[in-house]
Amino acid sequence: MTDRQAKPTAFDKRPASRAGAAPASRGATPQASYERYLALAKAKALAGDRIEAERYYQYAEHYHRLISGSAA
Repeated sequence: MTDRQAKPTAFDKRPASRAGAAPASRGATPQASYERYLALAKAKALAGDRIEAERYYQYAEHYHRLISGSAA
């Protein structure tokens, strides 16, 4: 039996900037992450980028639910 390596896919070649939201710094509290994503969302909304703003608002909502204890 020979060792085969998986072929790289288009997913593996994506630029890091398009790989999703930038991760919050390690060890950041949910409150800090919530505030960070809320600020990013507001900045994108002010810049007129509604799609990116909504994306960051969704991340902020996730952390808000964690803080509230209602992560469902």
